[in-house]
Amino acid sequence: MNATNVSKTILDRLADELSDLTPEARKAATYVLENPRDVGVSTVREIALAANVKPNTVVRMARQVGFEGYEDFRAPFRDAIRSGAADFPDRARWLQDISKSGDLGGLYADMVRDVMSNIEDTFAAISTEDLKTAADAIWKARRVFTLGVGVNNSVARNFTYLASTGMTEFHAIPRSGSTPVDDLAWADDQDILIAITCKPYRSEVVEAVSIAKEQGLTIVALSDSPASPIIRMADHGFVVSVDTPQFFPSSVGIIALLETLLSFVIAVASDEIPQRVETFHKRRHQLGLYYAEDK
Repeated sequence: MNATNVSKTILDRLADELSDLTPEARKAATYVLENPRDVGVSTVREIALAANVKPNTVVRMARQVGFEGYEDFRAPFRDAIRSGAADFPDRARWLQDISKSGDLGGLYADMVRDVMSNIEDTFAAISTEDLKTAADAIWKARRVFTLGVGVNNSVARNFTYLASTGMTEFHAIPRSGSTPVDDLAWADDQDILIAITCKPYRSEVVEAVSIAKEQGLTIVALSDSPASPIIRMADHGFVVSVDTPQFFPSSVGIIALLETLLSFVIAVASDEIPQRVETFHKRRHQLGLYYAEDK
């Protein structure tokens, strides 16, 4: 059961037991029932103040419905916010709350805020039509090369690995011991290059995109600015948000976009691709590659 369903079950239980509560506890319960989103982002004192009762009354209310205290009672409501069931103001209040939770609370809040914002900002700027157009081009291509260096090399390989469960002509570059331009030496207008780089832009990626363009390849580019050199050369350009309080750009938005793009490719692909994916995993089960408890 997900966090949203758990919090709803608690509210249903609270409503059923409302008549059995003391008058003061009933006031607290009524406030919770009318303002459930406040629970996940408010301390026991804040709920008590809003309900015009004492904090101990809120604790007794929580115990009345089977919890050891207010923090246990609040946990499912906080989880619902984390999972996206709450709106942006609620998430902001939750982040402010965790920023006060100790020496690393501020860092934790900053990281979580940026992770959520990067995904939201990335997809807010991209239409389903743009993704479908790029997916159609990828599906129709003879070969798909995905280029990333540094941390984006592992991102490119992850995308290629997932695609390989149903399709064969996906290649992560640069290959070991090679260079991007060498890996694209025999590519032409029947092929696609998916290129990834963010500030500071890697020169070998920019160079490879430029050469690939000259060779007639279709370019799908993921970068962090409309002014990025690979976005400017792209046939299909996607701007991703990579903000982070750390010393490295965040990969979350890039990974999420690539996973979504791959899902669009599968959606527009021919009917045999889902069957190939099923066959791929069935083969793994038959070969014992998936762990299973002994029966």
